[in-house]
Amino acid sequence: MAPTTKPAIEHTVDRTPEYEKFIEELRVFHEKRGTNFDPEPKMGNLTVDLLKLFKHIVAHGGYDKVSDEKLMWRKMCEGLGLMRHNAPADAYTLKQIFYKNLAAYEIKTIHNKEPPPPEILEFTTAKGGGLLTRTLENYARSKPDTREGSNDEGTPTKERRPEDAPTSSRASRGLREAPPPRVIFHPETHTPRQTRHASAQQSGASGSSSQQAPAPSQATRSSQSQASAPAGGAHHDPHPHTGRGASSHGYHPAGHDPSTPMIQSYGPQAPLQLPLRIVDTPASNPDLFARKLRQRRQLRQPAPPAPNPGTLVRASLPPGTLDGPNIYERCLLALRSGIRAEQAFALYHLVKISFERGDKYKFSQFSGLAEGLTEVALSVGGLFYDVEWTISNDPDLDDGEAGVLDGINGTPDILERIAELRPKDVQDSLQPAELADQMTLITEAVLTIRNMVMLPENAWFISDYPPINALLCILLNLPPLDMVVELKHSALDIAEQITPYLTLDAQDPLYRTLLAQLGSSDRGIILTALRALGRIAMNHPTETNKLGGVPPATLQRLIDWLLLNDDELVDACLDFLYQYTAEVSNMDVLLDGTNVEHLVAHLVRLLSHGAKRTHREVVLSEAQISYVPATEYVVPIPKDLQERLVALEEPDRCYAWLRCFFEEDPEAQITQIAIWQAYNAAFLEPLKRMGRPMINAPEFIRHISTVYQNAGAQVIREGPNGEIQKFIMRGIRPRPHPVTPEGRAYFQCQWQPPGVAVKCGTWNLTAEAMWRHILADHLGETPNEDGKFANREALYHCAWQRCAKHPPPGAKLHLAHFMSHIKTHLKAEEARHLAAAAAAAAAQEAPASPSSQRRTSSVAAAAAAAATAAQKRSRVVVKPAKSITLSFEETASARDERNPNAPSQAAGIPLSAALILRNIARNAGRTAAEERLVRRRDKRGGGGGGGKHGGGRWVEYESQRNGGDEDGGEDGEDKKKKDADEPGGWNERLFRPVMPRLFEVFSENRLLAPYLTNLFQLLA
Repeated sequence: MAPTTKPAIEHTVDRTPEYEKFIEELRVFHEKRGTNFDPEPKMGNLTVDLLKLFKHIVAHGGYDKVSDEKLMWRKMCEGLGLMRHNAPADAYTLKQIFYKNLAAYEIKTIHNKEPPPPEILEFTTAKGGGLLTRTLENYARSKPDTREGSNDEGTPTKERRPEDAPTSSRASRGLREAPPPRVIFHPETHTPRQTRHASAQQSGASGSSSQQAPAPSQATRSSQSQASAPAGGAHHDPHPHTGRGASSHGYHPAGHDPSTPMIQSYGPQAPLQLPLRIVDTPASNPDLFARKLRQRRQLRQPAPPAPNPGTLVRASLPPGTLDGPNIYERCLLALRSGIRAEQAFALYHLVKISFERGDKYKFSQFSGLAEGLTEVALSVGGLFYDVEWTISNDPDLDDGEAGVLDGINGTPDILERIAELRPKDVQDSLQPAELADQMTLITEAVLTIRNMVMLPENAWFISDYPPINALLCILLNLPPLDMVVELKHSALDIAEQITPYLTLDAQDPLYRTLLAQLGSSDRGIILTALRALGRIAMNHPTETNKLGGVPPATLQRLIDWLLLNDDELVDACLDFLYQYTAEVSNMDVLLDGTNVEHLVAHLVRLLSHGAKRTHREVVLSEAQISYVPATEYVVPIPKDLQERLVALEEPDRCYAWLRCFFEEDPEAQITQIAIWQAYNAAFLEPLKRMGRPMINAPEFIRHISTVYQNAGAQVIREGPNGEIQKFIMRGIRPRPHPVTPEGRAYFQCQWQPPGVAVKCGTWNLTAEAMWRHILADHLGETPNEDGKFANREALYHCAWQRCAKHPPPGAKLHLAHFMSHIKTHLKAEEARHLAAAAAAAAAQEAPASPSSQRRTSSVAAAAAAAATAAQKRSRVVVKPAKSITLSFEETASARDERNPNAPSQAAGIPLSAALILRNIARNAGRTAAEERLVRRRDKRGGGGGGGKHGGGRWVEYESQRNGGDEDGGEDGEDKKKKDADEPGGWNERLFRPVMPRLFEVFSENRLLAPYLTNLFQLLA
């Protein structure tokens, strides 16, 4: 089994909300540091996704760890899909991008440390690692090399003395250094130059003569010259000059005095002249030895023949004159030669050239290349049919011969000719060698065209070559065999690239062929065919793509494909439908031949394709401190609470009643008579019926101070002269709602029937008790023997406070349905009441003001306190903050490349769905199907106004849905009259069922809101 290759990773920039947030954080971070920031750095032609790079490096330990490991940056390039051709250069470029843009951010966010200053980080090159421990001191001492080429993926520098040889080039991973020069010994053949010291020595020596003893050897002379010193006070050179090959230091034997006259008068003997002569060698005189060699060969061999004149001519021409054509011309000539071997050579190289040099290899530079490739590809006809396709450029061509294609005006009847051909019996599983070789040539020719048309200039050039359309029709109509699948895919790729430059009507053979491919079961063929159809006339300056003549079965198939979980196929179908619905004539076919209601429902569903729901709480008003004025009104006692308190004895009943209906408030007051009257109203009659005594007033007043320690009885004077006495209880106030002895709060019934000035006001402890109260007391319902209520249907209207759901006279509903609506009021009222009780309890826990805690015995102080209390007869409560939770849908979006700073715009499948809905709403009312619908409605509905878009087809539609019995009973007649009286047309039928969902998307998706606004305007 052949080893499988690892698929290449493609590096792309995913502009997700997370990516946009990350780039914005990086921009702010670099602005604070004062460094440059490149949000989209480049590696050749690739844009680096900084978010992917940051996550990948951090997942492998961070910058320092990746830099410490050998060749780790190359692995990072491969893991991110950024490796191109030069691995060291790519690794260093990626490391430099991370170093400049993300290194400091990693130290700050991942390691929670303060990054080094920009002077030793961003403003230097990415050499080595150790960023977490880098400081100004240790970085200055290390003196890093700031050259751009110094990095762990390049050649590291190493300081060596010139004379030191490298120990190991593999260990240092550096360039090999040249070895130290080796000096070859040359004997001295001339008199050495005398130094100034030697001259001074000779001139200063008394009685010296040329009669000096000769030196025994050169070494002796050298030693003597080095040991000699200048006479008298001559300057002594501490570093005497040494000749080549001489000793680096002199020899001074012990016991000898170098200042003796013999030594001072010594002079070197003149050098002897050595006789030298020149010797010829093959290196010093190669011409002499070559001449001698030719002479010896001439003696051994006969005389050569006379030279060829052609050789002489070629020798006289400049080099390169007769090199022949280059590979491009060679392939072109071989392709047009008609020789099978030459064509195989040409197509083999053309496939490689078109793939590797597709940006430089153009049809316009090589005349006849398009014709040659087309002729080879047309030879496929002889393999599967009894026909040999040929191209004729005769303007007076007769259409009689089936295999001749018009190379000037095209062949409009190519599909009819193909249909008349007789197919050969070709075995798909067993192919002869000749057939296989010919199929290889044809496949390579078509593949070369496919590779070349990827360049827009080549696509434009070949789109103006008429035989290419016939070739595509022939290839796409080949028999359904496995051996031609690659040919069909290549043909569709060619069509996808050239259709933007073509204008194809509904009768064009290439257009009909592409439509026929939509019936295939091959997903790749369907996708490419849809793209090719959607690109027709895209680059034409005036013509548009009308997409006429599409069969209804094909349209229904496209609608069904919208249900698949295949984003690529769904996107291609939506692009096709968007162009198709832009034409009014196409909308007639769509309305009459398909189930458009389902199409609209699918499109509305796709508005939320891939949406991410987010919730945000918006505070409408902050929590505030409010002052509730004090009141002397005591709320009536609920029946269930009255029954519980009547069962108690005094003073327990008095204590419990005070706790249930009053609360402490240092700034509030209430008259004693008001408290006593409220207590009498609650218990006087029940106690009389039970024959039990009532507590007297003085004792009741004293019990108030027992329950509330800060409450006390006082007498205040009112009136101009203080002549009116008023007996009050200070320090308590009535509760806004009663509570049970356990502290559970009651809430009040807000039922107010029409014509009644006041609300019901009945207190209930739970929502269930209130629900039964409304059923029994307001709706008059009585339970059955089993305690349940009958679910009868009647007219019900909701009289709860400010409810407009079922206004009078009400709606015909079942009791269960209506009471489900009542439950929403009860739950909301119960929740509001519990929140208010919790806020009141929190306010009571707050410490009292210092003024209320002061106690004074003087009359003046009491009068001042009474005056202050009269002004502050209010209670401080905390109103909770009002907030609302908003839900948003975030769908696919994209930024304008020409204006990257502009806000994101809708994109992808949701945008295509919104545009198709807009086309349907715009064009459905202008179709012939709309007119027919209006005529039917006027005929059957008695002329009830059809409005802008009519609506008479409602009757026929409902009749068909009910089984076609328009006169079958009273229900059928009622439905007929209802549909006849209801205005509207196709838009009414298509968009009314989905209108709630459209408004929901409009309110939650801010990117699609402008497009849905336009849709609503069209439907208005």
